[in-house]
Amino acid sequence: MPPSIKLASWNVNGIRAAEKKGFLDWFHTRKYHVVGLQETKAEVGQLSPKLVHPDGYESYWSSAIKRGYSGTAVYTRLSPIFAETTFGDPFLDGEGRIVLLEFDKFYFFNVYFPNGKMGPERLKFKMEFYKRFLDLMESFRKKKPIVVCGDVNTAHTELDLARPKENSNISGFLPIERKWMDKLVDAGYHDTFRMFEKEGGHYSWWDMKSRARERNVGWRIDYFFVSDELKKHVKKAWIETDVYGSDHCPVGLELSF
Repeated sequence: MPPSIKLASWNVNGIRAAEKKGFLDWFHTRKYHVVGLQETKAEVGQLSPKLVHPDGYESYWSSAIKRGYSGTAVYTRLSPIFAETTFGDPFLDGEGRIVLLEFDKFYFFNVYFPNGKMGPERLKFKMEFYKRFLDLMESFRKKKPIVVCGDVNTAHTELDLARPKENSNISGFLPIERKWMDKLVDAGYHDTFRMFEKEGGHYSWWDMKSRARERNVGWRIDYFFVSDELKKHVKKAWIETDVYGSDHCPVGLELSF
């Protein structure tokens, strides 16, 4: 494993659509060691070879049972010791929401957490997913430190969205959802971006219908968390607000060993 590792996370809102909007140009220019994608909305057989097998990278994919929905993928220049996309739990497995890779120094979880805006049943599903995923992650943490990235679909604090008061009753900023993120932090996981930036105005998702990105009326719902054992190895964390192609933008993390 190299002494410095750069990782990225991006909800691409459809990998095939992102490909048409320059995804591979971004991918090959940045040359991240590991890239986690969420909301790929595709099965491997639907993709071009250059998306599945980009030069110098291995890729791992998890697709939802429902076609064209959800889905996650990880590209890596570092060959993992182990890879898994199913965990024997119907809450975690059915919608292609998790890719886990084991590396020498840590476990890497790439996760597309559920959205609760569709109604009470989906909010209930989201909260159960949150609970079961944290339990799963903690079970792996007994063996090795954790890096987890992805679209969490919740803004943690009032600093993490442009209009907290107007959204206080909207899924994505409900007290019950934010409380789970408090629980994550209390369990010893660090929001890496907040290790370097304490102010508001930094977002990773904008509503496309209202052209919110032009006005920077956004939400920070895409995160890199590391378990406490890795905190001292966090060198830098950032948001790539200059990158388009999705209603989300990429977020990044650099670790040094």
